[in-house]
Order: sequence, then structure tokens, then C-alpha cells
Amino acid sequence: MIRRIALAAGAIAVPIVAGRTLARLGSRRLLEAPRTTPSEASLGPALDALGGEIVRFRSRDGLRLAARWLPAEADPGGPDGMPAKGSWRSEPHEAILLLHGWSGSIAPDLVEYGPFLRRTAWVLGLDFRGHGGSEPAETTFGMNEVEDVAGALAWLGDRGIERVALVGTSMGAMTAIAAAGILGDGALVAADSDPSAPAGVVPPPRPLIVAIVADSAAPELSGPVASRMRMPLRRPVADRLFDAAARRLGADPRATEPLRMIGLVAPVPLLLIHGEADTTVPLADGYRLAAVAGSSSEHWVVPGAEHSGAHMARPAAYEARVTAFVRAAFLGARGRGPIIAPPDDRPGGSRDPAFPVED
Repeated sequence: MIRRIALAAGAIAVPIVAGRTLARLGSRRLLEAPRTTPSEASLGPALDALGGEIVRFRSRDGLRLAARWLPAEADPGGPDGMPAKGSWRSEPHEAILLLHGWSGSIAPDLVEYGPFLRRTAWVLGLDFRGHGGSEPAETTFGMNEVEDVAGALAWLGDRGIERVALVGTSMGAMTAIAAAGILGDGALVAADSDPSAPAGVVPPPRPLIVAIVADSAAPELSGPVASRMRMPLRRPVADRLFDAAARRLGADPRATEPLRMIGLVAPVPLLLIHGEADTTVPLADGYRLAAVAGSSSEHWVVPGAEHSGAHMARPAAYEARVTAFVRAAFLGARGRGPIIAPPDDRPGGSRDPAFPVED
């Protein structure tokens, strides 16, 4: 009898142990995203044509990050290449922060989106931690990447940028939504001040987040992972992977997933974009996310578009829609500054940057 019980317990224990091992291995793959993708090898000439400069700065929690800083270009306006009457004129205190998806560097997104975004404002394309030229670190689908956004905002503020639009695809879209919820829009600068900072050290003026464009954001983290699996019970298995990831990280990245954070974005204007043919984030999930977004949000469904493929599917419509949205947000925010100014931020006053900056 005892022998039968022991054999039965062993038969149960083996799949449990195997399941935990597989979950641990699977979570490691989730958290260790490829730094670059094979397609990036051919992007050198296109990046050279974009120009700009490679810059380095620190995330809010101290990691060394890489980014490319693209100057704004004049909007050609008319068909002859000359600015049309009343055409857009970029403002030197405005910038767009471009955020990429899971795996690879910012290079592909800079090549695809940079040329039209820079006709509205300066563009900072950021390599998230553990991606591209940034310092190695685990990928957390927005939870820790918010610290990268905070570092980028500090770097932009130190260069006189006052208004920023966040444009992200996939994981970058999820991070943009989380950043607005966790960091706030920047209107209350004093809320972000560090009471433990040494006396006389004043952080750079924090730019306002004036708009968010979130392309292909999933409501929950387990959804895109489950969609790539070919097995029964995909969603519970994906949740097991994130359970293991949370144990490894000491914090659960699902705590900052869009479905939990999107309600905190308002009143910042938010443009949600989902592809009609997206199998990674099915359109039903896009509608679920849009349903809980605030009154400052818009939802655009792009016919025939796959995951993060709306621009490729409808380039002219995409550029027109995103450009109009971001420009309207910049115009609406011009002349609006923080409600509470940071301490010692007086004309002619001196300050030391609280975030290390490396050019």
C-alpha cells in the first residue's frame, strides 16, 4: 500500500517538477530578449542617411542607455517642397520619444518612423535596457523600462525640451502607457522631487508628456505570449511563465500592464492603434483596452494591418493620422508649464543635473 502511494506521488511530482523547470526556462527567454535582430544588419546605410547623433545617459535607476537624437526637419508642405502657407513649424522645445518593442534595438523603428516624425519635432529613439547599445538588463515589459523613460525625460529636460510626445509600438506602447501612469504627465514637478537628494542639487526641469501614441498595445502581458503558443491551455501556461518571471525579478511585471494603467493616462491625449489582422494582439483585445481608456483617448483600427504593421499597411493614412494627433497635442500644450515649479528654478539660477548625462 505504502509503495503504491509512493509511486503515485512520484508520478504526480515528476510533471510538477518538470512544469516548474519549463516555466523557469520559459521565463528566462521572456526576460532575456535578443539585443538585436538579424534584419538590423542591413540598416547601416539607412541610419547614416537619417543622421543625428548617438547619445548616452542614465536611466533613473542608474543603467547606461543608448539613444539616437534626430534634429527636426522642415515640413515640405507643398508639392514643390516649399513650406505651404500655414504649414507646420517645429518648436525647439518639443520632442518625440520613440519606444520600440520586445527584442532588437530602436534602429528599425527609427528607419521606419523617424523620417515623418521628425517633420513635427526632434526625435529621441531609445534603446531599452538589455536592447541595442544599452546596458544589459532583464526585459520586464514596461515595469522597469519606465525607469528608462524617466532617464530619457531627464536628458531631454536638461536640453531645454519642455513638451514630449511618447510614440511606442508593442512593448514600447505598453511602456508609454505605464510611464504616464507611474511618472505622471509632469504637470506637478514637485511630486517627482527626491527628498533625499543633496542640498543644492536640483533635477532638470521635467518636460510635460503631452501625448501618447500606443501602437499594438496588449491589455495583459500573457496575451501576446499565449498567442504564440501551439498547445491547449495557452493562457494559463503563459501566466505560469510570468509567475516564474515574477519570482526571478522579485516583482511582478503584470502590475504595470496596460489594462491596469490605462485609466491613469487621462487627461493626456492617447491614440490607440490596433491592426485588424493582428494575431499577436487580436482586435478583440484591442477593443477591450480601448473600452477602459479615459475620455482623452482615441482608438483607430487599421484594416489589414498585422502586429506593429499599421504603418506598413497604410503608410499615408498612418503618417497623416499620427502627425495630426501629435501636432494638435503640442499646439494645445504650448504656453502651459508645470503647476508647481521645481525648487531654485529661477531665471539665472544654477543647477546641477541629478541624472548623470554622458554624450
